[in-house]
Amino acid sequence: MSQQTMNYLRDCLPIFEMLGDENRQNIAILLFANDRLNVGELTDMIHLSRPAVSHHLKLMLYAELVEVAQEGKERYYRLKAEATLQRLKNLTNSLENDIKNRESK
Repeated sequence: MSQQTMNYLRDCLPIFEMLGDENRQNIAILLFANDRLNVGELTDMIHLSRPAVSHHLKLMLYAELVEVAQEGKERYYRLKAEATLQRLKNLTNSLENDIKNRESK
């Protein structure tokens, strides 16, 4: 595996770690379906406590899977689908190139 592929893999590890949790999967699905939601709206939809939802969102924010916008007193979260998808595409494209290079030897 090339160094570039390893770098892309390291870049994607937070995505895999975050989506390995069923609650975060559900949050991601809800954010994708609803464009943006606040903690209260998410809490009502997935029946977790506000602190639990906030904790998952904090982890997802750190992993750059979501972004947040402050509107008045509310913080609205949105899935960063395009940025996440680009990180995954970089990894798969690099892996494909590694396989092609290995097969051509």
